[in-house]
Amino acid sequence: MEMYELITPCHFGLESVMKREIQDLGYEVSKVEDGKVTFIGDAQAVADANIFLRTTERVMIKAGEFYARTFEELFEKTKEIPWEKYIPGDGKFWVAKANSIKSRLFSPSDIQSIMKKAMVERLKSKYHKEWFEESGASYPLRVSILKDKVTIGLDTTGVSLHKRGYRKATAKAPITETLAAALLMLTPWRDDRILVDPFCGSGTFCIEAAMMAANMAPGMKRHFLAEEWPELIPEKCWKNAREEAEDNLDLDVKTNIQGYDIDGEVIKFARENAVMAGVDHLIHFQQRPVERLSHSGKYGFIVTNPPYGERLEEKEALPELYGTLGERFAMLDTWSMYIISGYGDTERYIGKKAAKNRKIYNGMMKTYFYQYPGPKPKKVHEKREE
Repeated sequence: MEMYELITPCHFGLESVMKREIQDLGYEVSKVEDGKVTFIGDAQAVADANIFLRTTERVMIKAGEFYARTFEELFEKTKEIPWEKYIPGDGKFWVAKANSIKSRLFSPSDIQSIMKKAMVERLKSKYHKEWFEESGASYPLRVSILKDKVTIGLDTTGVSLHKRGYRKATAKAPITETLAAALLMLTPWRDDRILVDPFCGSGTFCIEAAMMAANMAPGMKRHFLAEEWPELIPEKCWKNAREEAEDNLDLDVKTNIQGYDIDGEVIKFARENAVMAGVDHLIHFQQRPVERLSHSGKYGFIVTNPPYGERLEEKEALPELYGTLGERFAMLDTWSMYIISGYGDTERYIGKKAAKNRKIYNGMMKTYFYQYPGPKPKKVHEKREE
């Protein structure tokens, strides 16, 4: 099988999590940059990455990379790429997205238009056609230009990978599935430990945790664009990946995952989403305000995305809200707490400085992941029989 460079974008600040995921799949990481990880893989890797990776938004085949400082250079160098290797004569192809940072070429619409023309010129000479009907499968491209360096990715995914297919109902300001999974992976939480989200909203942290506990591949129930490219990614690659996902699945795993929210309607949404994901039996959702946060178990985890106070009237309530969360956490003496928040006074009102905080961009919003690790459980040493 031919080897490709595969580009997997992720949230800024979470590249190390993405790298570890790729390596755990058995593939070699070739480059880690801000907001993306590149690795080497064949057609099977394309299917594996789409079905198994939890923290990337999409998987792209790197079609080309070059420097361009003028539109003429962009045209000529795009035309040099062997597009016929990727796109059949009836393929529908276009530049779906272009972005430019610190580069001389900065107009997305002009970049898209010129690159499309260059691709047409190349394919006209290879397929001996003057007109492309584009009635076949879709081959969208994504282009990024950073300091005049143009990177072109052929999108194998289509609809973003954060859309697992389970979140039909959402609460206000939900966290994306990919970000929730990545943040859980940054914690030492494992499926034999208690997990509580006291601001669970539509249930994303709880559902992603349950899917991880059950070893459920996030993409096993959805469709991908590259499934319509049998000449590039054979059908057997998708079959192999899905069979492996089914073999790995363990829906009988025992968990203690709980989601609370003050809003009963939101809890209803969370339950519906958990049913859609197939993990509702692994999670207990309950309408409960943060002042009633308590648990009799030891060494548990709070992982949560509390309100940030984007509206003025909400902001006024935040000191009391975060203060209450800090007080309830202090009563759980062996527990750990991990909070993602854009609220600048998080540590002040929690009443304790985080052991670590990590800057993470949630979309365009700068947030911090505040980490309050608790003690590790004591190991029980069984007495040897005499």
